[in-house]
Amino acid sequence: MIPMVDLKAQYRSLQDTLEPAMLTALEATQFILGPNVQAFEKEAAAYLGVEHAVGVASGTDALHLALIAAGVGAGDEVITTPFTFIATAEAIDYVGATPVFVDIDPRTFNLDLNAVESAITPKTRAVIPVHLFGQPVNMVELMELCVARDLHVVEDCAQSFGATVETKNGSVQTGAFGDAGCFSFFPSKNLGCFGDGGLVTTNSSEIAEQLKSLRNHGSKVRYYHSEIGYNSRLDELQAVVLRAKLPQIDNYNQNRRRVAAAYAAGLEGLPVEIPFEDGFGTHVYHQYTLLSEQRENIMEALAAADIAHAIYYPVPLHQQEVFADSCHGVSLPVTEQVAAQCLSLPIYPELEGERVEQITDVIRSVF
Repeated sequence: MIPMVDLKAQYRSLQDTLEPAMLTALEATQFILGPNVQAFEKEAAAYLGVEHAVGVASGTDALHLALIAAGVGAGDEVITTPFTFIATAEAIDYVGATPVFVDIDPRTFNLDLNAVESAITPKTRAVIPVHLFGQPVNMVELMELCVARDLHVVEDCAQSFGATVETKNGSVQTGAFGDAGCFSFFPSKNLGCFGDGGLVTTNSSEIAEQLKSLRNHGSKVRYYHSEIGYNSRLDELQAVVLRAKLPQIDNYNQNRRRVAAAYAAGLEGLPVEIPFEDGFGTHVYHQYTLLSEQRENIMEALAAADIAHAIYYPVPLHQQEVFADSCHGVSLPVTEQVAAQCLSLPIYPELEGERVEQITDVIRSVF
């Protein structure tokens, strides 16, 4: 069996560091916004090159609270992609705003920036770009557009921790461009914890202070509440895990790129479309997603060989039942074609070259 991700292998590699640190945290019994959360926020901010990083309970909460802190609310429109996990759009709905889905680029699967510009109306308040599968959006061009139109930008970085974008001043991490960057630490992410966890990054002291209040029941001073907030704090024990993994993130991402290169070599010459790197940034391959008209046949062959595979995402958000009223009649042809042909293969830092070769041999056998 070859799984989509092997969390056990990563745990074993960190066991000698991680378990003593967990025991120390357990003995300290400072479980809510404790020293490891505070330390991780500083370490993550330093790595990502931002002024502030605020730990929250999940990536979904990160998006939700970031939109509130950016001032997005009822009556506003937020432009985003239909080819993403539903959390991106859920967060927009949570604040009373309306998600406006636009089509994607057929090669990167990220937002088509020309479509973004065409979708702007007087009600548009913000844009949420999703760095899908670890491929950064061209944030230089998007920020120019949004600054010119006075639009907020909340980056969805759930799949892109460690990915960078090239600017005239050098490489800049995803999450460092807009009003806020939102990260998920779901266990399978490039930087994952042992449960749920999230982070919001920002260069705004005002937004950072509001986020700290929002995550803690709207309180900056204990038992004094200036606004209605939420219970959304990064767990102390999850912060221990993240602190152990953060120094390894570049190595993890380099190994993901190694696996991706091995896939590209093994699939060369086949009638499949492999992931595209557009040169605007460094892809960190949270997923390795190809396109093929023979998807069903490939899936059957992989299943017969006991090789995991997945479709991210089979139903685009504009075609989901929950958005039927607002998206009735909306046609996004590139998104729909990609959803009909996409297939994700196993990828994780510990995936060995021999196993990649085994996977590509099975796919080659289909053709």
